[in-house]
Amino acid sequence: MRQRETGPQDGGAQGGGRLIGRSVPRREDPRLLTGRGRFVDDIALPGMLHAQFVRSTVAHGEITAIDLSAVRAVPGVVAAYTADDLRLGDITAELARPRAEFVPTPMPVLARDRVRYVGEPVALVVARDAYAAEDGIEAARIGYTVHPPVTGEETALADGAPLVHADAPRNTLVDVAPFATDGIDEVFTAADHVVGVDVRTGRQNALPLETRGAVAHWDDREEQLVLHTCSQVPHLVRTVASRCLGLDERAVRVVVPDMGGGFGLKCVVGREEIAAAAAALRLRRPVKWIEDRKDALTASFLAREQHYTARAAFDATGRILALDADVVCDTGAYSCYPFTAGIEPLMAAAEMPGVYKVPAYRVRGRAIATNKAPTAPYRGVSRPQYVMVMERLFERAARELDLDPVEIRRRNLITEFPYTGVNGITYDPGSYRESLDLCERTLRAEGWYERAHAARAEGRYLGIGYSCFSERTGYGSAAFAQRKMTLVPGFDLSEVRMDPSGAVTVTTGTMSHGQSHETTMAQIVADELGLELAKVKLHQGDTDRVPYGWGTFASRSIAIGGSAVRLAAGRLGDKLRTLAAARWDIPVEETALGHGEVHRRDAPTTALPYRDLAELAYHRAHLLPKGIEPGLTATAAFDVSNDGTFSNATHGTVVELHTDTGQVEILRYVCVEDCGVAINPRVVEGQCRGGIAQGIAGALFEQVTYDAQGEPSATSFMDYKVPTAHEIPDVAVHHLQTPCAFTETGAKGTGEGGTIGAPAAVLNAVNDALRPTGTELDDIPITPETVHRALHPRHYQESAR
Repeated sequence: MRQRETGPQDGGAQGGGRLIGRSVPRREDPRLLTGRGRFVDDIALPGMLHAQFVRSTVAHGEITAIDLSAVRAVPGVVAAYTADDLRLGDITAELARPRAEFVPTPMPVLARDRVRYVGEPVALVVARDAYAAEDGIEAARIGYTVHPPVTGEETALADGAPLVHADAPRNTLVDVAPFATDGIDEVFTAADHVVGVDVRTGRQNALPLETRGAVAHWDDREEQLVLHTCSQVPHLVRTVASRCLGLDERAVRVVVPDMGGGFGLKCVVGREEIAAAAAALRLRRPVKWIEDRKDALTASFLAREQHYTARAAFDATGRILALDADVVCDTGAYSCYPFTAGIEPLMAAAEMPGVYKVPAYRVRGRAIATNKAPTAPYRGVSRPQYVMVMERLFERAARELDLDPVEIRRRNLITEFPYTGVNGITYDPGSYRESLDLCERTLRAEGWYERAHAARAEGRYLGIGYSCFSERTGYGSAAFAQRKMTLVPGFDLSEVRMDPSGAVTVTTGTMSHGQSHETTMAQIVADELGLELAKVKLHQGDTDRVPYGWGTFASRSIAIGGSAVRLAAGRLGDKLRTLAAARWDIPVEETALGHGEVHRRDAPTTALPYRDLAELAYHRAHLLPKGIEPGLTATAAFDVSNDGTFSNATHGTVVELHTDTGQVEILRYVCVEDCGVAINPRVVEGQCRGGIAQGIAGALFEQVTYDAQGEPSATSFMDYKVPTAHEIPDVAVHHLQTPCAFTETGAKGTGEGGTIGAPAAVLNAVNDALRPTGTELDDIPITPETVHRALHPRHYQESAR
């Protein structure tokens, strides 16, 4: 095991690669920064029509009538469809679990008979331009019998509550209790200290810069429906489209152009792109749908609304003895495809112990249905929440035991690897203790502890907070199968091909939506083959060009996709060496790759350039030695058979609470991360900073709420409070490297860590600042009003009289 601190330009990488470990400039930037990117909304095809959706205005009700006659009479409207018109199959996500643990929720592409949330698509309007489509929507007449909506956990689980789905008793879609250590109650009874927390987190929108969208058309020559869409999982979109439309998968081609963010929202299959594709198939004309921002805020997939009730037992020295938790996730009206409503409670239940040595563990995880827009994975998936729960438990125990909050963490962090936890997961080597130590040293060296002490003496409220966590990445098929998914993601495929000029094209089943795959995947291939970076081009996001892939989510791209890419590049290199060895009539072992050539080991100045070998393989195949086929192509697959790999980090932050407004100002933010070998450290830093910004957003600003009728509150950025550059501090990122032993590059994932650690660090810092008041907060987002109440309790007590 090797751990060391590296800087942004550090060249350290397994094998001493000349490109892996270097912060080479992003190859995407010249195109994207000069407006030459091509996104879904940039696509304009001859004869293209525009689609929008008539959406439900009630949260829960039966559809009694749909009258689209006035819609069809609107100038410019070409067609209008209901569910009965399109007759599409439902989108249904399944788990192979008994009904006591999981209830599936078939999601119609257009609502039939019943609506279950405000914004649910009821009808599709297709027009010659986007304005006519909007006019058509206004002309629709929908009749409803309105039922009482289920708007939250208390309503959903109450006796006699209305049911969102008739076959889901108590509105419970998932109910699992995977761990219950024998004798855990006795452990709590005998413990020196027991602390508890009751934590709620707000519902959020992933808010990618580019909203969802699709352009679909029928290709007569290929007998194929072509669907351009901004999806993280193009092959899964193809599967769902083919099933809903009754087509062979070969007859559906999904193409993803440049994509302006996804964050998990786009790693599930939505209804709207399927409906747009169905209209294009019927009309035999291109159809475009672009989600407007209001629909994106209210009717798209949401995330995060969770409630944790947890307690932990500690001995007199501050060592944790047991953890007991109940997790309730409000997952909205339907299960998302393919992950189901189980993704959040199953993630939380399986991984809550995290970086700490927890000897005894009991947990129950539930997903409940409500009359709200359904949820999808969002960067981190429950980990920001359960990490916050664990960190709050340790902070509370530190106060009760009068221990330094950093020291109590040190006493409980996993330090010997591999470590198999009480949750049955084996953790590969990481730098849990080292990252905490470096983060604390950094804040102390910068003088923040002295500043906080001085500020308190002046009556100001400064606080310092930490969070320690791991990010499980590289989920392989075995890990997903443990969730009992009937559609099991995991592996990735890659093809590396050299053309007659010696240039290389590589495919990956992952899908970049801002992670710099065009750069980092090329770095891997160029290093493996000894090529210039400019000689390597990545292709992704096209189901006809990429054999198969599960897309990008759960920080899997470099860990799994990058491993497949390196294996395929290595096999291509073997072919080049075999071809050169045959030309020289020497053993393959006496050849080596480098600088765009195959060299003889016994005579390094004797070499065959790749271009010459490629011309031989393609243009003069008659000269190829017996047994060597024409062309230069190699493929490879990669999967992880164990529990995956774990990146880790510690975040430390300093905040000041403004007494007059209750505003929380972040003065300093330090991130110490270990994602194994960093293929491109600057890209890693970008992922950290972007994730931290989203974590801060969840901690302090963003929340979607609903009124008693199930109407969403945040329909624009006037109501949905998104932080700007002014609210996000400069983030210092320090790198540690503990190479992964079972990925091909030594890399672990890094896409979600920033978001995972930020809420806990910010909340702990706020509570440290509030220490003189005796008040502690456990819920996020932390609003200025909440802080102001904590700072001025007498004012509010007098106002209430």
